[in-house]
Amino acid sequence: MSATLQSPLSTILSSSTLQEKKLRFASQSVKPAALIIKPLRALSLVRGATWFSSSTDTVPSTELDAVTRYSEIVPDTVIFDDFERFPPTAATVSSSLVLGICGLPDSKFKSSVDRALADSECYNIENLASRMSCFSDKALVNVGGGLAKLVPGRVSTEVDARLAYDTQAITKKVHDLLRLYDKVEVPAERLLFKIPSTWQGIEASRLLEAEGIQTHLTFVYSFCQAAAAAQAGASVIQIFVGRLRDWARNHTGDAEIETAVGRGDDPGLTLVTKAYNYIQKNGYKSKLMAAAIRNKQDVFNLLGVDYIITPLKILQSLKESVTPPDEKYSLVKRLSPESAAVYNFSSEELAKWDQYSFSSAMGPAAVELLASGLDGHANQSRRLEEFFGKIWPPPNV
Repeated sequence: MSATLQSPLSTILSSSTLQEKKLRFASQSVKPAALIIKPLRALSLVRGATWFSSSTDTVPSTELDAVTRYSEIVPDTVIFDDFERFPPTAATVSSSLVLGICGLPDSKFKSSVDRALADSECYNIENLASRMSCFSDKALVNVGGGLAKLVPGRVSTEVDARLAYDTQAITKKVHDLLRLYDKVEVPAERLLFKIPSTWQGIEASRLLEAEGIQTHLTFVYSFCQAAAAAQAGASVIQIFVGRLRDWARNHTGDAEIETAVGRGDDPGLTLVTKAYNYIQKNGYKSKLMAAAIRNKQDVFNLLGVDYIITPLKILQSLKESVTPPDEKYSLVKRLSPESAAVYNFSSEELAKWDQYSFSSAMGPAAVELLASGLDGHANQSRRLEEFFGKIWPPPNV
């Protein structure tokens, strides 16, 4: 998913810089700004979670039929095309999505953005930054409401990454977005709110889930993040397999990654396996999503995980690969509650995570990749606000 995902930093942080980032990770509080969301690819995306039909046992099936027996395959689908080949059943709305819509005036969603910019609740706000934040929220929700009419599953709305270190600001933003969704008649059970997996973000997830609001924790690059997210009760936890692999190819010094590499294992696949087993063995409700899939073998190695976000090129290859009836069941389910039951965890890994133990366990890979993702999301949010500032007021306002 090279077009979708942020590239890791090219050089490792120095030990002093890493220590500063860990300290910031543990204690920093970012004040609310405007809405940021999803810079994960240059074009806007719909994350379509689609169950593909399997063939009968009497005719050849495809590898795609076979893998969907074990995991829900989530097409990484550009919103403006590919619906016929791989129709999504769920969606993600983000700042980058809204920017993409603004760049395509013939899009059916352009009117959703225009309505947001004409909203009297926003244009009566005197403070310019607050006004642009209001426009961004309205545009996200209007587009999300439109997507909810097109897909039967949930719509995930990404929360401003500039709030990533402020639990109170995250929860307030989610409540504000939920209020706007209620106005466009999208019920809470159709919604997820995508939050960065800082400690403060995980705490916000805990508070929101206690209210019955579903959260989707992203930017997970270490076991401590996955375990703390599961303990918080996050509905969905998203791990980026390929990004961890890329980091390991160019860096050293991360104990968690080097342990996996020393065994000859892929660090991204290892983290998904360990997180899945932790969730299943301890009876947490969270569903695990694997992202940054780079090839078919990644899909095969992750069979059994709840969701696999899969690029269209890989989906097409799976769809075109015919599996004879006698080979249909040759693919192995790698992850299962049964395998999780016999997986061994240390007492430290099973302990209740707190802010100090969490910050101490964050290795350089997780610190770098999290920071890179947050910076990318913040940039998308600023771009959207700057664009709205240039075109506002629209005609007839």
